[in-house]
Amino acid sequence: MATFLYRLGRFAFRRRGLVALLWVVVLAVAGGAAASASSAASGNITIPGTEAQKAFELLEDRFPGSSPDGATARVVFQAPDGEKITDPENRAAVGEVVAELAKGEQVQQAVDPFRAKAVSPDGTIAYSQVSYEASGFELTEETRQALKDAAESGREAGLTVETGGDALAVIPHTGATEVIGVVIAAIVLLVTFGSLVAAGLPLITALVGVGISAAVITALTVPLDLNTTTPILATMIGLAVGIDYALFIVSRYRAELAEGRAPLDAVGRATGTAGSAVVFAGLTVVIALVGLSVVNIPILTKMGLAAGGAVVLAVLVALTLIPALLGMAGKKVLPRRQRTAEGAAPAAGAKEGAGVRWARFVLRRPVAVLLVSVVGLGLLAVPAKDLQLNLPDDGSQPTSTTQRRAYDLIAQGFGPGANGPLIVTVDARDSDDPKAAAQTTFQTLRGLDGVAAATPATFNEAGDTAMINVIPKSAPSSAGTEDLVHDIRGEAGGIADSTGAEVLVTGQTAMAIDVSQKMDDALAPYLVLVVGLAFLLLIVVFRSILVPLKAALGFLLSVVAALGAVVAVFQWGWLADVFGVEQTGPVMSLMPILMVGLVFGLAMDYEVFLVTRMREAHVHGESPQESIVTGFELGARVVTAAALIMISVFAGFIGSSESMIKMIGFGLAVAVLFDAFVVRMAVVPAVLALLGKAAWWLPRWLDRVLPNVDVEGEKLQRELAGSGDGEKTPQTAGSRS
Repeated sequence: MATFLYRLGRFAFRRRGLVALLWVVVLAVAGGAAASASSAASGNITIPGTEAQKAFELLEDRFPGSSPDGATARVVFQAPDGEKITDPENRAAVGEVVAELAKGEQVQQAVDPFRAKAVSPDGTIAYSQVSYEASGFELTEETRQALKDAAESGREAGLTVETGGDALAVIPHTGATEVIGVVIAAIVLLVTFGSLVAAGLPLITALVGVGISAAVITALTVPLDLNTTTPILATMIGLAVGIDYALFIVSRYRAELAEGRAPLDAVGRATGTAGSAVVFAGLTVVIALVGLSVVNIPILTKMGLAAGGAVVLAVLVALTLIPALLGMAGKKVLPRRQRTAEGAAPAAGAKEGAGVRWARFVLRRPVAVLLVSVVGLGLLAVPAKDLQLNLPDDGSQPTSTTQRRAYDLIAQGFGPGANGPLIVTVDARDSDDPKAAAQTTFQTLRGLDGVAAATPATFNEAGDTAMINVIPKSAPSSAGTEDLVHDIRGEAGGIADSTGAEVLVTGQTAMAIDVSQKMDDALAPYLVLVVGLAFLLLIVVFRSILVPLKAALGFLLSVVAALGAVVAVFQWGWLADVFGVEQTGPVMSLMPILMVGLVFGLAMDYEVFLVTRMREAHVHGESPQESIVTGFELGARVVTAAALIMISVFAGFIGSSESMIKMIGFGLAVAVLFDAFVVRMAVVPAVLALLGKAAWWLPRWLDRVLPNVDVEGEKLQRELAGSGDGEKTPQTAGSRS
């Protein structure tokens, strides 16, 4: 591996013009494809294998033309104080709004609330259900504006009018904080390198990689039916790892120059050693992301594959474009004082860096450092025990939005369960008497404790399938509604035995419950698959059993502590104002498994980069304790900078208008904070100090079986020493080959 990458780096350095041109061409082609493609992203979530999805597909098949996957809007009317919505003047105003709504080009129907009996018992609130032929993200701006204009007409007539539903859904944006995150990353790079050119290289290459991946995703949005959050997640991950991977290669290149090597040889060695770490770090991230496909939720699979593709691009850019740009930069990658110095090597007896001092401190007190770190992360993880999962709805919107105000008005007038009606489907195709089967189902539903109301069955044209709307007594995200869904499904078996009809529950609320259950069921297999594969990969990289085991256990500490922080902020509301969380509530169902995948991959990044330097020093003859110090001397500053950059990039996405992206950005930022500065900088050296030589133990039979990937470049060093290639030269950092 190291030898191949050494040659690749030298080739890119020598043919820097050609390599840079090829990447520019790829970027231009991808950009052109994106510009000519439709960017209508999907907002639909399908959950194969769940009852809610099965019932949804049944409705789509048996009720043709009903567009069950089309957007909906709920326009809620409230009469002025002291008046009734049924008063003639108010009733006429509502009728005019409904008539205006029905004229929309993409509108399938707008229901008159008085005919549908959608009027509150006290007569002050009513609502019209508007159905569209297209999904929320396929609605035109004219259609959305017509909906807003109709609501405004009602307000001008003196009514309070609010609108909810996915018809108002817009493609999420990230806000200015994303740019701020990149600016902070640039500052960190400048401080780390002391050179504007060296600081700019990782940013340039990361933007090239992200630009290509974002353009490709945009071009494939319609053909692959990608979700709106997919490009944002890919950008988030691609930008963070792209900067970090380039940072490690540039830093190693500067270290090789500091030892007096010629630029061509320095690029080869940097790409062969740091580049090997980049490859395996990228592999762990890709494994974690692609592994999301085991959950069997298309939105999650596509997000994982897209983000994994962005990581692969980041690795390829770091291994080829960085060496090419280093060849163009010359000695400008070094600080000004080193460019004019006779020798770049540090003077003997130079003051120890903070990384070395910290490593020696941990070696003196490994037990104390380990206990403080583990207990601290354990306390941060405590809120995770109160984790509540659900999919976001209008109730999770800020109170300043019309969607949230419509949600609250519905709850006020019709009860909290009216915001999450259940659709009970009666498939009576195999029943002798479909009408009797539907009536039996209806009577059974009315007798359940959690049901506030149930509407009589509505049959399809064939008369073999019925649909019953059930209003729970509790709010959509409450435990009571979840219990009711399970109760209805529990009664389905008895109804099938007595009538021959199959009873299924669907609707957004049932879909959310099934998503949460599917996530719970998939988490353990996902952990086994991803951690197992990465564990095997790390055994190959480090040629050790205990080091990969320690890495996996450290990851669990990080991710649980990060989940605790997410619960504290987004569910409990701690520091909610600081992070712009306007509405607290259950954590998004996708969050735990998504965080597990992403955090595991990123955690292994720092494990590979930091411990590889320790392994390299140990292979070259240093004692276990000395290798820890050497690893921190050579890698701590760069890992610290990389972590700060990644935290800045992720934190930049907290400004997103999409609650899912905001939560992911926050979760990943704190997870990297915990993992890089507590687990990798404290727990890792403490455990290695306590293990001593045992840390690098590997059974002889396994050592013979495992391939030698030479991440630390030991084989490469022997080859170069034997051939005489790459000998140190006088200071020639600015020379070109």
